[in-house]
Amino acid sequence: MPINYILIDFENVQPKNLHILAEHDSFRTLVFVGSNQSKLPFDLAFAMQKLGDSARYIKISGNGPNALDFHIAYYIGELSQQDPKAFFHIISKDTGFDPLIRHLKTRKINVQREKDLGEVPVLRISSATNDDEKVQAIIKNLSGRGHSKPRKIKTLANTINSLFTENLSEDELSSLIKILQSKKYIIVNESNVSYKLPK
Repeated sequence: MPINYILIDFENVQPKNLHILAEHDSFRTLVFVGSNQSKLPFDLAFAMQKLGDSARYIKISGNGPNALDFHIAYYIGELSQQDPKAFFHIISKDTGFDPLIRHLKTRKINVQREKDLGEVPVLRISSATNDDEKVQAIIKNLSGRGHSKPRKIKTLANTINSLFTENLSEDELSSLIKILQSKKYIIVNESNVSYKLPK
């Protein structure tokens, strides 16, 4: 399984749910801390300690606008050279990362930005236990796709299946798609799909 790198912009997001990473062997966590941040919450330090060798802090050098962002960009570049098949998740509310992400995707680097760890598809959906949780996770993922949402029912089924750590059966996929329809999140016209997702 490819490694998922979690790169947390701690100046921008202070996650309270790092513990969800402890259940996954395929995650590496880097918490980027500003040069003036001299204190870290106990809960964060405790969660990082539980992650052991798969997590580390990176205290950035110097100050200035976007200094931390440039450090994150550098580490993605370095790590993607070492591990070209890896997935990178920038945890930040800073939309300034988005042009970089678009550029990296053109270079075949798997990277996306989430505002919270709970939005990372593998984490969110692997912990979903019932249909309602699965549907909410699917909606969250589809909402983040902008104009690149699946337009055919078969592509939507494949997309949903790819979000889960274990493959779903045809019946499970069909059931989830019917729930999306009944809740009016999707409209199916023959084999075509259109969307009415929450903002």
